Amino acid sequence: VQLQASGGGLVQAGGSLRLSCAASGRTFRIYDMAWFRQAPGKERELVATISSGGSTYYQDFVKGRFTISRDNRKNTVALQMNSLKPEDTAVYYCAARAGPGSAYDYWGQGTQLTVSS
Repeated sequence: VQLQASGGGLVQAGGSLRLSCAASGRTFRIYDMAWFRQAPGKERELVATISSGGSTYYQDFVKGRFTISRDNRKNTVALQMNSLKPEDTAVYYCAARAGPGSAYDYWGQGTQLTVSS
């Protein structure tokens, strides 16, 4: 599966933004999807996941502010980000894996989010 992330930009603190990730391939629905992020000078970290069945998981630092969703008809996964903070500034990546026993082997190119204070 090939992934293409989009939707990043510059937003003020407290604002909202929606990231989208388009996937190629007819088997998108079987993949678990995730959003990761990497801030300058920091390691890449998991933000949120959504399983092939629609179960979601959020890291504590985004819980209640971010929502991950998927549309299997359109082969897309989205990350709705509200109440943004300057510390959310990072390059955001979407990723896919074939199942719980697999690694996230498929990655999009990343999209930059900058949150100004």
